[in-house]
Amino acid sequence: MSEKDLAAALSWAVSLLRDSGITTPLPDTELLAAHTLGESRGRVSALKIAGFQFSDAQADTFEDLVSERAQRIPLQHLTGKAPFRYLELEVGPGAFVPRPETESVAGLAIDYLKDAPAGSKVVDLGTGSGAIAASIAHEVPHADVTAVELSPHAFAWAERNLSPLGVRLLAGDFGTALEDEEASFAVVISNPPYIPTGAVPQDEEVRLHDPEMALYGGSEDGLKFPRIVMQRAAFLLEDDGFFVMEHAEVQAAAVAKILAGTGLWRDIQTHQDLTGRDRATSARRLSR
Repeated sequence: MSEKDLAAALSWAVSLLRDSGITTPLPDTELLAAHTLGESRGRVSALKIAGFQFSDAQADTFEDLVSERAQRIPLQHLTGKAPFRYLELEVGPGAFVPRPETESVAGLAIDYLKDAPAGSKVVDLGTGSGAIAASIAHEVPHADVTAVELSPHAFAWAERNLSPLGVRLLAGDFGTALEDEEASFAVVISNPPYIPTGAVPQDEEVRLHDPEMALYGGSEDGLKFPRIVMQRAAFLLEDDGFFVMEHAEVQAAAVAKILAGTGLWRDIQTHQDLTGRDRATSARRLSR
């Protein structure tokens, strides 16, 4: 292509991405152009109207990025950025790309913590890129936030996102982490792997580029790792502490049943995402 006229280049890119099965061809195209130019997406629209012309190098870069996106490489891997609530996170290969539905899960903990005492301890088990922990630290600065991640690849991305916010980041398994901090956390939150082992994600971006370690729940029902998180949360939470976990819509009833069956929890609630799907469950730790 190597089209230098911005309007024509955008038109070409939208057509290519649409033909490649991308469901968001226009925003993806504009974001790739913004990344190429070092501008905002809104600025790209203004430049398009003004008849902006790419330089030769910019045209080549934009063409390469669009061609890679057409091969279903995640947009966030191409730009190195992912929006999450009020933050822009650094992401790339080896880390699970944060999803919009997880913003609502983080919001449950944030809303709870806004009235909590200063220094209240929070832990994000299996933090991935650090999206949840970063948002909590950013929006509730009086909280003391810890994040745990086992994958060294994801850990590297989390470190970039969490260090500027003062979050304590620990390398380790969420099933055994923080052995010496029992019953000391006000909030435990997690978006663990929960896809059933026999299921295959429909989205090529997820299936081909998200790390399997962040996807599959370790059992046919996908709940082996979520069960471990629930057990760990009961260990780590102080009396009356708040637990919230993301899961698949079809797992909501099972998660609530598991929590109720332990006799360790009260106020077990299922929460919907912005599309009305049952995507998270919260509970309060009963007194020991």
